[in-house]
Amino acid sequence: MESGNFWFAFGLTLFAGLSTGIGSALAFFTKSTNTRFLSLSLGFSAGVMVYVSFVEILQKAKAALIIDFGEKLASWYTALAFFAGILIIALIDKMIPSFENPHEIRRVEDVAQNGKRDPKLVRMGLFTALAIAIHNFPEGIATFMAGMSDPTIAVPIAVAIAIHNIPEGIAVSVPISYGTGSDNRGLYLSFLSGLAEPIGALLAYFFLMPFLSDSLFGFMFAGVAGIMVWISLDELLPTAREYGEHHLSVYGFLGGMAVMAVSLLLFI
Repeated sequence: MESGNFWFAFGLTLFAGLSTGIGSALAFFTKSTNTRFLSLSLGFSAGVMVYVSFVEILQKAKAALIIDFGEKLASWYTALAFFAGILIIALIDKMIPSFENPHEIRRVEDVAQNGKRDPKLVRMGLFTALAIAIHNFPEGIATFMAGMSDPTIAVPIAVAIAIHNIPEGIAVSVPISYGTGSDNRGLYLSFLSGLAEPIGALLAYFFLMPFLSDSLFGFMFAGVAGIMVWISLDELLPTAREYGEHHLSVYGFLGGMAVMAVSLLLFI
């Protein structure tokens, strides 16, 4: 990987992280949640991430590991690193109480309090912002590593994670705004929680990149694939279905896989 890719990879990670602000903006400019749009787009994001993880990222990880370990051991190590990535993000998810979990869906209309201030809503928003920040560290590393490795897969991954962050922005900003009576606070905190992704990218760059070898890259990339598959199966698809548009989420999922497949084939 070339160091010249740093600004491109970091820019993608920053874009993906700060898309939490899009969710905040949607919350402020709409009276109700557009469940059809979110269901379709979340399914699309899941399709992109699942397809690229299994078809492209795991293959790149294995190819890097083969250089040092040979095909048989590389196959085992790729599988182990993949499930290690799943385990890491699953443990992070487990540590967050379900009430404050950013992937417990929120709707604009669910928390409207007719202008009354509510400290409980403020607490919900603050804990959700913290939870999102914790979640976004590994997501930032995943986006950054993809950007440093291959721009053709990094862009759709960044877009997919950006879409996935929109409901998280709603989950932070709406309770904060209604609880405090200040839209600015909700918007500010949602952007702040999204900054965890570029911070994760910087940590990966300064603490991992100096030691990067073919083997380390292979292990990390396989772990990234595991993280993205977990995000898709545990967060994106269930959230899409909870918005009440089951078939739209499936159509979005298949559409995301198709778009990712075509984009990869075009660069063969």
